[in-house]
Amino acid sequence: MRRRKSRGDSHWCFDIRKPYLEGSEHLKDDCLTIRCDVTVMKEIHGEEARVPPSDLQQHLGDLLKNQDAADLTFQAELLGAMEESSSGHMEICDMEADVFKSLLHFIYTDSVPPVLDVVMAGHLLVAADRYNIGRLRQICEEKLCNNIAANMVATSLALAEQHVFHDLKEACFQFLASPSNLEAMMASEGYEHLKSSCPSVLKELIARILPAEWNAAKDIVMTMWK
Repeated sequence: MRRRKSRGDSHWCFDIRKPYLEGSEHLKDDCLTIRCDVTVMKEIHGEEARVPPSDLQQHLGDLLKNQDAADLTFQAELLGAMEESSSGHMEICDMEADVFKSLLHFIYTDSVPPVLDVVMAGHLLVAADRYNIGRLRQICEEKLCNNIAANMVATSLALAEQHVFHDLKEACFQFLASPSNLEAMMASEGYEHLKSSCPSVLKELIARILPAEWNAAKDIVMTMWK
């Protein structure tokens, strides 16, 4: 018997010569039983072998937080005159600092704060509409639609009417279809602002919630608000 290693391989093979085989004690009744243990090696694709998800958003978020390398300070309209940006300062008007910070965070990372409350969602919705950031607008409008409450519905309805947020307006109307919700809204702080700033949306609301057979009453209400 001679042992031989395959070329370019790490496996071993054996040549068994006839004289050795004939004299072997393993040969019985001209039969030879050979036991083979085979190990199949395969690549395991576990968690450790997977390509990690992109962390570009994390890097961009860190870049936003790191002010050491900043070469621009936001102070003029984001899309205002270009000559103001050449000075290294841009002034953002009519927007709170924390709202603009959240807006920039979304632009850099495509994500909103982990805890997005209704008030911030309203501010961000206006900012997203102002700068035509469609995905952020959708996220914030959905947040407001899913969290309508009696103390905030007047504010949300005014927001929807002034900025043409159709889904939010419809959600507010559905909420106010309940008489108890309507009464609570009229007792809220935002009702006076809604009444003075968006009288037309209240006319539309009344036209929707009054029964169809009350057409005469609707006409009277509409006449009073002309």
